[in-house]
Amino acid sequence: MVNFVLIAVCIIAGMLFKATKSIHPDAHKGINTWILYLALPAVSFKYLPKVHWTTEMLFPIIATFLTSVFCFFFMMFYSKRKGYSRRSRSTLELVSGYSNTSFIGFPLVSAFYGESLLSIAIICDQTMFFSLSTLGIIAALKGGSKSGKISAAFILKRLITFPPLVGCIAALVLSQFIDFTLAEPFFDKLAATVSPLALFSVGLQLKFNGWKKLIPQMSASMFYKLILAPAITLGLAFLLGIKGNIAKITTFESAMPAVLTSSIIAEQFRLNTKLTNLTIGFSIIVGLFTSAIWYYIIEYFF
Repeated sequence: MVNFVLIAVCIIAGMLFKATKSIHPDAHKGINTWILYLALPAVSFKYLPKVHWTTEMLFPIIATFLTSVFCFFFMMFYSKRKGYSRRSRSTLELVSGYSNTSFIGFPLVSAFYGESLLSIAIICDQTMFFSLSTLGIIAALKGGSKSGKISAAFILKRLITFPPLVGCIAALVLSQFIDFTLAEPFFDKLAATVSPLALFSVGLQLKFNGWKKLIPQMSASMFYKLILAPAITLGLAFLLGIKGNIAKITTFESAMPAVLTSSIIAEQFRLNTKLTNLTIGFSIIVGLFTSAIWYYIIEYFF
């Protein structure tokens, strides 16, 4: 119950601070820097060294990546049917195919399943970022106004300079040679800041103005992100015979709302940022309710 109160309080606090102009408009950038460079890497060092790796642990990687691939085909058919431009299609692909597996996902996983299963959520999160940094950038380039072919070096640079991914790899490699038991209290303190600060940052960035004209696009995006994507993951779990906590957390993470980073990429590549921001905002609000529904569906099947 405490975790649900935390989620509500932190998001509402962010919205109130923004509405009353009690905080700098770009304050979320500083908060996100702390989360990306310190808190999320600490989460990796706290949980990943304790993960017992099996072949089933490949499922979060496969399912998260396929969710993005299936979104490409879904939005391709939907956009053609509606007669949308390549720019609109790319925007929908970007905002619909990638889950908020950390800022929203980690707090909700902690609330519904407990912090001990964040190790599986981290794998989902890093795979999601890898997909966003490759497939997402490709989609953005195709729909944006920037010309030229995408560079493999550009994608590689994004990957190797992303702090949570660096922290994830470092935790996996260094834990094979170093015992981090003595450092666990330190990692605990840093990791504890992820949920409240991430949710507060989300509240600071939520935008809802001018939403009526974009209802069809937002509805299609949220239908895929909040309903179809977790249903696909659930089907893959049955198809591959994956059960237990791995299937539960992977499916639950795929039911998370749109990732905030898609808004940054949309702005960089001159896509429809208004559609992106509105979809992110509404998907977070709606996602808080649909994730609870998916929790009971997941518990029924697994």
